[in-house]
Amino acid sequence: MAETKTILIVDDHPLFREGLKSIISRNPRFAVVGEAGTAQKGLAMARSLSPDLVIVDISLPDKSGIHLAREIRGLLLHTRIMIVSMHSKIDYIAEAFQAGATGYVVKESASDRLLDGLETVADGEYFLDSAISREVVNKMMAMPVHESKITDTGYGALTPREQEVMRLLAEGDSVRIVAEKLFISPKTVENHRSNLMKKLGLRSTVELVRYAARLGLIDVDLWKK
Repeated sequence: MAETKTILIVDDHPLFREGLKSIISRNPRFAVVGEAGTAQKGLAMARSLSPDLVIVDISLPDKSGIHLAREIRGLLLHTRIMIVSMHSKIDYIAEAFQAGATGYVVKESASDRLLDGLETVADGEYFLDSAISREVVNKMMAMPVHESKITDTGYGALTPREQEVMRLLAEGDSVRIVAEKLFISPKTVENHRSNLMKKLGLRSTVELVRYAARLGLIDVDLWKK
């Protein structure tokens, strides 16, 4: 029988963590030994538990999950990292793999692909639940490492959650859709929107889209009909 692999889950949504634990419990090869809702707690638990695998969400309240993945890899070389995120854009995926992740699953397909991904990552392979080939992953790994194309100080002053809300709004999602994707209330999205617009000195959605496009945060072709 294969050795049990220990897993730490880092995601700020308790209900989603419960869902992940329910999925993982279907395979006796894996055992969840800890969970955290912030990057800071996740790093501390990774340090104390030294798990075989860590499941990390990109959108965490105190720090990007990609930065957390980089910190965990620097601390625990043997630990494998699986990103489970709502994002499927190539820039997120590339940055995640550059940070040390070896697996990437989109949240909406977690129920179907998570266990396959964990099996693959636990065996030392890369896993992507999309049509992106292993050759493309290897090319992404060879890309020059960069934190971001964004140099605007205003954007850097936003909280991780405000940055997340900004990206989704700029991509054309409604407040309701953003709320559903981030598992927060529409009112909370409105508050984040108001705060980030004030910080950036923007007055309309059009200005928000232009700002995001100028920083390379969105694909402007998404807005072309």
